This record gives sequence, C-alpha cells and structure tokens, in this order.
Amino acid sequence: MRADARRNYELLLAVAAEAVAEHGADASLEQIARTAGVGSGTVRRHFPTRHALLEAVFQERIDALCAHAGELAGKPDPRAALVEFLIAITRAAATIRGLAEALNRGRAEGVYCASDQLSEAGEPLVRRAAEAGALAPDVTFADLSTLATGIALATENDPDPGTRATRLLSLAMTGFTVTPQEPTQHSPLAGPGPDHALGARADRQP
Repeated sequence: MRADARRNYELLLAVAAEAVAEHGADASLEQIARTAGVGSGTVRRHFPTRHALLEAVFQERIDALCAHAGELAGKPDPRAALVEFLIAITRAAATIRGLAEALNRGRAEGVYCASDQLSEAGEPLVRRAAEAGALAPDVTFADLSTLATGIALATENDPDPGTRATRLLSLAMTGFTVTPQEPTQHSPLAGPGPDHALGARADRQP
C-alpha cells in the first residue's frame, strides 16, 4: 500500500471508530468520508462494504477476546473457563457500541469475519466443558455467541449495559425457576450440581 493510501486508510479508520462509537453500526459512510476529507469512492476502495469497515474498527477488540480465550484454555475448571469467556463477549458486545450488530451481521453475510474468529477461539472451551459434563452435548459455540450478542443488543441502551447483560447471561445459564430446595441467587460462576450442566434442562416437580 502506498504511503498516501496508508494515511487515508488510517485516517478513515480513526474517523470511522469515532462515528461508530457515537452512532452505532449504521453510522453514515458519507459522513465518515466528509469528516476525513476524502471522497466516498476512497472509502469504498478501502472498505468495500459496511461490514468490512466494522470488521476493521473492531479488529483489535476481537483479537483481544480471542487471546483471552487462549489464556482460559489452560484453566483447570472447564465450566469456569467457558463462563468467563462468555461474560467477556457479552460485556464487550453490550458496552462497545456497534460490536454486537457487527457480530450479527458477520454471521448473516456468511463470509469469514469476526464471528468466525471468536468461534475458532471459543470452540475448544465448549468442547472441554462438554467433555467435563458441564455443558449439554448439543450446545454449540454458535448457540452461545448468538445468545451473548442477543443479550447485548437488548441491553445496549441500559444505563449500565455491562452489568445488566451479565445478569441476563447468568439467568440464561443457571435458569430462573427454583424449587424451595434451590438457592434463589444466580451466579454464573457458582459450582454446578450433577444435573446443572450449562444448557441442560433439569426435571422439576410442580
């Protein structure tokens, strides 16, 4: 890439990051071009689609999440490792404006994207949790990441989206109905009983 093209790319990326942080995933590409002082054609050459722009804006965040998954892979408790990664994804998607929408669009477009990167990083954690009996065997990382981004989209306008999203994820993982013998406080890091695998449906008496 020529020096002038590299400068344009870096400028556009910085302007786009500010625009997405303010307006979300639907930030105006034309406004990004005007703010950067370039033509819309320059934007399209560097970022052929809106999703390509979003991918570039969030690449460092995605790389950090994937690196975190790699660190968690050596954790002795497979369930705790998976839960910690899911919380990290959910909190990031809920608090970094535009990220949840970018992840959803990536899955819909069917091209290699940030969603695929997260899947490659998270699948080993899912396998370990399933092999340890802490996750229902038919649950996939795609299921869990869709749940996480859905919760993030639902809470992104909350006064404290990170806390709210984490609570909803905890409810989804531990369940929200109890019998008199069960605790009423939900904690995603609480040690599971033998019939409390993530995603499992324990039989309950009426």
